[in-house]
Amino acid sequence: MTVKEQDDCALIALDWGTSSLRCYRFDAAGTVLERRAHPWGIMQLPATEGAAQNPHLAFRAALQAACGDWLAAAPGAPLIAAGMVGSKQGWQEASYLNVPLAPERIARKLLAVDTGLGRTLHIVPGLLQMSTLPNVMRGEETQIIGALRQWRDDELLIGLPGTHSKWVRVTNGRIVHFDTFMTGEVYGALTAHTILGRTMQAADAPDDEAFMRGARVAQSLDGQAGVLSNIFSCRTLGLTGELAPQAQADYLSGLLIGHELNALKQMALQQPQRIGLIGDAGLCRRYRLVLELYGMGPVSEADAATEIGLWSLAQHAGLVA
Repeated sequence: MTVKEQDDCALIALDWGTSSLRCYRFDAAGTVLERRAHPWGIMQLPATEGAAQNPHLAFRAALQAACGDWLAAAPGAPLIAAGMVGSKQGWQEASYLNVPLAPERIARKLLAVDTGLGRTLHIVPGLLQMSTLPNVMRGEETQIIGALRQWRDDELLIGLPGTHSKWVRVTNGRIVHFDTFMTGEVYGALTAHTILGRTMQAADAPDDEAFMRGARVAQSLDGQAGVLSNIFSCRTLGLTGELAPQAQADYLSGLLIGHELNALKQMALQQPQRIGLIGDAGLCRRYRLVLELYGMGPVSEADAATEIGLWSLAQHAGLVA
């Protein structure tokens, strides 16, 4: 790192999840100077002597290996992290905050952790929605805050497709409600551990026709039987020759996403002005297709939501100007 780069480093930020650790180095204008990615999520930290007795040592070792040179070259730069690093299984638990709330309140509740490296790590808390069926998120709140820098609508519905898809309602800049759908994890379990996967074959490219066929089921009369009944059609359509083995996984994906979005549509008492998506481009494309099929939208996609959210939280917390 050059002397100028050292002087320019205003913030070191971490997106520290279950399976990966992503690092960002910002200048004083909030521009990312450098990005790094490592496989050291909280469940697969590097082997560290003494970590069995003191888990903090493994987190410290991962941080040092990931961006120790940044820390050494910019001793005045604050350090912030979001994600599962603040969970019970993380470095130290950052307590959940109850919704509804605004981004500024999240920033005021950062948890300060002594890294043992001469630096304090500021961990972003997760969010809790108390109800008959409680809901939680950790990490997504930072992406939402980043997206809100790009979208200024009074009413927003923000989707974060993934293993546990989140749908978050934002009113006047405040996070007021969210729902979780375990669509991605259920898809993985069905394809890998049930009879449905026995007849599936890998495809060379995504099959949009099969995907949309599955997505249309949820809105049909047959869809009223529910997802637990409908998923068996992935097998029976194959047995009757109506669905090729290479198309069955895409059909199942469309079926599950279709039921997720159909449920979301039925739950929404008032359609927001905009629906925003945050996440993997390929997955967001599939969600956009189903949203348009169901007449929901307009739909936008956020860019670099995590890094923008980390910078925004650091600003609100007074860590950077």
